[in-house]
Amino acid sequence: MLIHPWDAATSDAEWRAWLAGHDFGQLIAGGTGRDLPVVTPAHFAFDGDHTIVTHLARPNPIWPLLEEHPRALLAVIGDYTYVRADWNATGDPALGVPTSYYATVQLEGDVRLVDEPAEKAALLDKQLRHFEPDGARAPVSAAQDAPDRRLLPGIRGIEFTITAVRAKFKFGGNRTAADRERIGARLAERGGPLDEEALAQLRRRG
Repeated sequence: MLIHPWDAATSDAEWRAWLAGHDFGQLIAGGTGRDLPVVTPAHFAFDGDHTIVTHLARPNPIWPLLEEHPRALLAVIGDYTYVRADWNATGDPALGVPTSYYATVQLEGDVRLVDEPAEKAALLDKQLRHFEPDGARAPVSAAQDAPDRRLLPGIRGIEFTITAVRAKFKFGGNRTAADRERIGARLAERGGPLDEEALAQLRRRG
């Protein structure tokens, strides 16, 4: 991924804060000696530091690759929008160049597969606490019978330890304040999907 200096994360705190609010991505595993990787969409829970947990169904084709080579890439993208050519023009609007605004964090990591029932239940509880903090769902680790005990064998857990990070916040960092203000006004006026999120990033990084 190309990251210009003006699009780079200003600190680890920036990408960690963004990732805390974006918990769905693509888990990518290459295995060993294969032509193509396996790419699997997944929700996950991030501990705010260096560990991510998730789980997938046992028939998922990613498992043999992770067993061959327990490394993976987790790619997360959000706050994206299309910036029209005329909005992005510095001169004649008919000759402007369109662009995309987006945030993305790509995480390299070591993978540990979790199959022991009690540990797997604890991993699921971490995800539940993240996505359902009201606690309405009974803890998986407390279940002694159906349905949880019956369903646990059908999944495998993943503990993903982050070893490297590439973070990019592409929101006009190479443009003047006047350019960003003009584009921001257009995003606010259009109000399309994720325009509000992109506008917030544009203003935050301005």
